[in-house]
Amino acid sequence: MTTQPNLWIAIADGEHARLVARAADNALHTQSSLDSTTAHQQTSDLVSDRAGRAHESTSTRRSAMSPRTDPHDKAQGIFAHQVAEMVNAAAKAGSFDELVLVAQPDVLHVIQDRLDTTASARVVGTLMKDLVKVPDHNLQPHLAQWVHPIIRKPPIILRP
Repeated sequence: MTTQPNLWIAIADGEHARLVARAADNALHTQSSLDSTTAHQQTSDLVSDRAGRAHESTSTRRSAMSPRTDPHDKAQGIFAHQVAEMVNAAAKAGSFDELVLVAQPDVLHVIQDRLDTTASARVVGTLMKDLVKVPDHNLQPHLAQWVHPIIRKPPIILRP
């Protein structure tokens, strides 16, 4: 009897992530999760002060300057780096043989770019979709390419 490789699925968005493992019967179970410390914070909580002001060259008016980067986008990028580090650590520990990455396109690209060679070599697929809020027992239809339906053994009935 051949054993199937130890498959993990890394599911992330800009604020939440979880590593889901496939059991022997193909059921999916969350192994670990990570939440951003900046999740659901307002912009005023993410930046240290108000936007700068600039003088108008033709008058005495002053206007607020827009920041060069959106603080929420920057926080999501930092979180995606943390997710990649979590996956890299699990790969170095030998926790999985194969990996599927599932995330929104912008987050997925950041995670892929930050994976080390050990983790990158184990990636067998990617899915550009936000499945963070999907419970474990509802993930299989979205991941049918990599995870087959759950195998349940029939109950053993003992007769007297």
